[in-house]
Amino acid sequence: MIKEKKDRIISFQRSIAFRSIFSVVVLLVLLSVFVSLIGHKSLTDALLNLYSKDAFLTADTAALLVDADRIQAYRDSNGTTEEYQTVYSDLDELCNSTDSTFIYVIIPDLTDFEHITFLFSTINHKSSYTMYDFLYYRPTTNDDYKEKYRALYDGTMDRALVIRDKGYIETDAHITAMVPIRGDDRQTKAILCVQRQMDVLARTRSRYLLNILFLLFLLAVIVIVSLSIYLYRVFLRPVQRITAETSRFARENSLPDKKLKETVYNRDEIGLLAESVDQMEEKINHYIDHMTQVAAERERMSAELSLAARIQADMLPNHFPAFPQRSEFDIYAVMDPARNVGGDFYDFFLIDDDHLYLSIADVSGKGIPAALFMMASKIILGNNAMALRSPAKILSATNMMIAKDNKEEMFVTVWLGILEISTGILTAASAGHEYPMLKKADGNFELFKDRHGLPVGAMAGVPYKDYELHLTPGSRLFVYTDGVPEAINTREEMFGTERTLRALNGNVDAEPSELLRNVSNAMKVFTEDTEQFDDTTMLVLDYKGTENSNSKQ
Repeated sequence: MIKEKKDRIISFQRSIAFRSIFSVVVLLVLLSVFVSLIGHKSLTDALLNLYSKDAFLTADTAALLVDADRIQAYRDSNGTTEEYQTVYSDLDELCNSTDSTFIYVIIPDLTDFEHITFLFSTINHKSSYTMYDFLYYRPTTNDDYKEKYRALYDGTMDRALVIRDKGYIETDAHITAMVPIRGDDRQTKAILCVQRQMDVLARTRSRYLLNILFLLFLLAVIVIVSLSIYLYRVFLRPVQRITAETSRFARENSLPDKKLKETVYNRDEIGLLAESVDQMEEKINHYIDHMTQVAAERERMSAELSLAARIQADMLPNHFPAFPQRSEFDIYAVMDPARNVGGDFYDFFLIDDDHLYLSIADVSGKGIPAALFMMASKIILGNNAMALRSPAKILSATNMMIAKDNKEEMFVTVWLGILEISTGILTAASAGHEYPMLKKADGNFELFKDRHGLPVGAMAGVPYKDYELHLTPGSRLFVYTDGVPEAINTREEMFGTERTLRALNGNVDAEPSELLRNVSNAMKVFTEDTEQFDDTTMLVLDYKGTENSNSKQ
C-alpha cells in the first residue's frame, strides 16, 4: 500500500500538470520577489529621503539657536551660565517637539578628527538612551563620521548625512544630519548634529514584507487551484486519453473501436495531436502488414541468395589439396565475396598430364549480375582452354564471344596461364588484370609487371599477347584481384602492393594455404574491420618441379 502511494506521488510529480503548475508558481514567486525588492528599495529610499529632509530642517533650525561666535564662551561657562542654559533649553525643546532622538553640538579635534567634544547634548525625553555630559570627550564613531567632520570644517560640504542601519549599533538604526555652525568670518566653529531613530522605517518595511508574503501565498493558492482545474479539463484529461490509447496500440497492435478524435473534443493542438495519433495508428497498421509481406519476400530472397552463393562456391575448385597425386606442384586459392555472391573467380585444372590451366578474374560490378557474368566467363574460358593451348588465343576467343552480345557493357579482367609441368615454362597473358607476384627459388616475392591487354568484353577484336615465365623448383606464383591492394582502412588508405609483398615475404617458405592466411591476416589488421566493398580473391602456385626439371638445373 505504501509503495503504491509512493508510486502515485512520483507519477504525479512527473506529470505535465504538476510541472506546469510548479513552473507557474516558481515564476510567480520570482516575479513577486523581484517586485518586492524593487518596492522595498523604493520604500526605503522614500522614507530615508523623508527622514533626511526632516532631520536637516531640524538641524538648520537648531543651528540658528547657537551663536557661532560664542562657542568659546559656551565652552568656558561650565554649562552653568544663563546664556548656556537658555541655548540648551531651546535645543531641548526643539529636540522633543520635532521627535528627534538627539540634538547635539560637537567640536572635533582638528588635528586628526579622531576625537570629538560634546558642547551641547539634548535627548528626547521619551527615549531610553543616555545623553552625554557637558564637554564629554570621546573617540569619533568611525571613518565615515571623521571624513564628514573634516569636509564640514574644510568647507567642501555644506551639510552631511550619515545612515547607520547595518551591523552592531548602540542606539539602533538611525540617521544623523550634520550642519556646520559658522561665525561671522565664515569659518566653521562647531558642528550641530540631529539624530533620528529609524524605527518607523523598520516597522513600515516589516509590514510591507508581511503584506507581500501574505498576498503571494494567497495568489499562489488561487493560481494552483484554478490552474489545476483548467489543466485537468483542457489539457490533462485529453492527454491521458491519448497516452492510454498509444499504450494500448503498442501493446495490442490493433486499431481501436472508437478513434481518439471521437473522444477528445479539443479544437486546439491537442485535438490535432489526437487526429495525428489516429492517422499514425492507421499507417503503422498498414505498414506492419506491408512489412510482414516484405519480410517474407526478403526471407525468400535470402534463401535464394544463399543457394546462389553455394552454387557459385561449388563452381570453383574448392577441394584441397587439389591434386594430391601430383608431387610436381601444389596450388591453393580462396575467394571472399563482398556480398552474398561476387564477381571474382579463379579456376585451375589439368588440360592433360603435362599442362596445368590457371586463371583468376574480376568481373565489373557486384551482386547477382556480376555473379551471372562471372559464371558465363568462367565456363567460356575453360571451354576455350581445352581447345586452345595459347593463353592469348583463349582470351581472344573468349573476348569475341562475350563482346558480340554484351548489351549490358560488362567486362572482366583476367590473368590466365598454362604451366608445362615437365619444364616449368608458364605461358601467360593478361586482360587488364593486376600484376602477378613471383618468387624465384631461394628468393623473395617480387612484383612482375607483365604486358596488359584490354579487359575481356570491353571491345571486340582486341589482340592479346603471350609471355613466358621460367619456373624452377622452389618458384612460387601469387595472383590476386584488386580487392587485395585496394582494401581500405578507417583513414581511407589502401593496403597496396608493398604491404602485400611484406605479408608474403614474412614467411616465403610457408605452405600455400598459410601464405594466403598471412595476407588475409595482414589485411584484417590494416583495415581495422572496415567494411570492404570489393571481392577478394587470391591464388598461389608452388612449383616443386620434376626429376627432369631438377636434372636440368
